[in-house]
Parts: sequence; C-alpha cells; structure tokens
Amino acid sequence: MATMKIKKNDTVVVIAGKDKGKEGKVLSVDVKNHKVLVEGVNMVSKHSKPSMQNQQGGIIQKEAPIDISNVAYSYKGKPVRIGFQGEKKDKVRVAKVDGKLEVID
Repeated sequence: MATMKIKKNDTVVVIAGKDKGKEGKVLSVDVKNHKVLVEGVNMVSKHSKPSMQNQQGGIIQKEAPIDISNVAYSYKGKPVRIGFQGEKKDKVRVAKVDGKLEVID
C-alpha cells in the first residue's frame, strides 16, 4: 500500500466540492477508505436523542469525512503537491513549489 501524503495535523485546502477554497487542520486520516476529517469543512447536521452525555439532545453540527483527493497540502497559504525524497530511513516529505522541492518535515 502506498504511503499517505496527507497526515494528521497538516493544514490543507479543499480543492473540489461544496467547500472549495476552505482551509483547515486535518483531525484524522482514514487510510483504508482514503478519507480525511478536516476541521470546519463538510459540516453536516446530526439529530441526536437526549442521553447521559448530551442531556439536551437536538441537532448537532459536526464534520464529516471528505475524500483525500479533494484536498491539497497548504504550503505558505497555497495548495501544493507532495512528494517523497530519499530512501528508507532518510525518506522525507517535500512540497513541489514552482519546480523546486522544499522539505516539509
């Protein structure tokens, strides 16, 4: 299986869909289904019954997963593509910016 280019706590920009242009932090990554949960993006309304945790019940706004192909890594405020450089232990993620490679982490 290929390595995921987007990781938890990365800042991403939505490049397709109803929230196109929005920016947010990745809360979780679902590798198996190729989905990411981004803070403040793809908000849905969930109806919940009153329970011990939620005494009031009612309609709750929460984030829903979005396909990983619809987001791009945000590097200095702009969406960029991600690549890998190096082998095995020296492998690092790099941002492909204007034909140059800049190390991210």
